[in-house]
Amino acid sequence: MLNKTNARAIAHKAICSIVVNKKSLSDDIFPVDYDDLSYAKSLTFGSIRFYHHLNDVITPRLKRPLEKKNLDIHCLLILGAYQLIHSDTPIHAAINETVGVAEIIGKPWAKGFINAILRDIDRDRDIIENTKHYSHPSWLIKKLKQDHPKNFQEILIENNKRAPMTIRVHPSIQRDDYQKRLQEINIFSQTSTIAPQALILKDAISVTKLPGFEDGSCYVQDTSAQLAAQLISPKIGELILDACSAPGGKATHLAELCPKANIIALDSDDQRLSKVQENLDRFKNHNITIQQGDARDQEWWNGKLFDKILLDAPCSSTGVIRRHPDIKLLKKPKDISQITKTQSLILGNLWELLKPGGLLLYATCSVLKDENVHQISQFLDKFKDAKNEKITLTWGNGDIGRQQLPHKEYDGFYYAKLIKSH
Repeated sequence: MLNKTNARAIAHKAICSIVVNKKSLSDDIFPVDYDDLSYAKSLTFGSIRFYHHLNDVITPRLKRPLEKKNLDIHCLLILGAYQLIHSDTPIHAAINETVGVAEIIGKPWAKGFINAILRDIDRDRDIIENTKHYSHPSWLIKKLKQDHPKNFQEILIENNKRAPMTIRVHPSIQRDDYQKRLQEINIFSQTSTIAPQALILKDAISVTKLPGFEDGSCYVQDTSAQLAAQLISPKIGELILDACSAPGGKATHLAELCPKANIIALDSDDQRLSKVQENLDRFKNHNITIQQGDARDQEWWNGKLFDKILLDAPCSSTGVIRRHPDIKLLKKPKDISQITKTQSLILGNLWELLKPGGLLLYATCSVLKDENVHQISQFLDKFKDAKNEKITLTWGNGDIGRQQLPHKEYDGFYYAKLIKSH
């Protein structure tokens, strides 16, 4: 079994990977040779989620900034401060066992220093906990205030919570029946009001505990993401492109809603396409063809126009920060301008592949207007054969596309339906 001191050492190494080496939480930053990584992962996610707050607590307590070679000590202070302020770890364990990690990483000289800083933080805990802090980079707070003046605080608060685990129940299974099967094994859930196949689990669990998971009974997918296939509404015989498809959640959803539609799952990344293949094998989908290719060009295309295109566009992922808190450390304002250029390029390229009368559904998991409503407005100005079709469902807001903000039951997401005139 993994003892918690080692769990702290593993968490510390992962935090350093993100803060110092700019790796993402989705990179392989955790060792695979431990049975139980859950404690190490919860420490890592928590420390990164509240990094900006913790950094502002630690920095004034340092007599001088740490040298570059000792940034790992800064990461260790972040880990200790997280346990003291944002977790239910007993104080003595939060301090003593974090101090112990200095020995493990070969820096025993730092033990007294770390101990003193953490004890100082503990003394001021009441003041710290009662001081409002959004724990986001200042550029992002400014952007959210600008884009969502009435809701920015809700977004920031929601971003610092843990995301719910949501599953999509296969349409061949009654959702209520599957919910009962889960309840029988003490897995509790609630049905979504906006996605007919979605069950929101009370607690995150291992997929191995989900009845029939290996045989395709369900798929782990956020409620917001489940709306894509609904909006595409696949029909028999249609040729549908799922661009930027990996890992294949939306492609398999389209396939299960209409097994007689022909779906092309396109992605440029060979490794990510292997994930699509794994999902196809599990679901036994026979109406999806995997295609490696770049959505920015047409080299992969056979010249046959598509009836419908789903573009799950590359984006800042600012609607799913609670799932990927490292976004707050890794994304910079210049990245947003690069992302919007890429989105515009893909949109223009794929538009040429759509039949007259066809539908292109544009989707992002972003809450930033530059990537969403502004992007689509510019597209409509540029392409005169494009028409915005109003999305009239009960969720989200907006006339040019529909924006959902992060909510306790679903992620932040944007959809726009574009129809090509005949």
